[in-house]
Amino acid sequence: FVEPGRLALITYGPCEGKMCTIIDIVSQKRVVVDGPMSVTGVPRHMMPVRRLSLTDFRVKIGRGAREKTLTKALETDGTMKKWSETA
Repeated sequence: FVEPGRLALITYGPCEGKMCTIIDIVSQKRVVVDGPMSVTGVPRHMMPVRRLSLTDFRVKIGRGAREKTLTKALETDGTMKKWSETA
């Protein structure tokens, strides 16, 4: 499902092949994603859902979470480590 906290792989554009986290849902076709920049190199920006490949991983964050909150959630949950083990 497209939901805040869902990890996704970017399939098209300048950040292609990088992992990001859905932060907020703008409409049925667009979402706000964030890397965060310090972890994956993806800045916070809006992008179409069709350019994302959703994964089964999810981080417990609120809608519109700050970058600091997202970074902390990724570290405590060990989500990026789990992703690197699967890829």
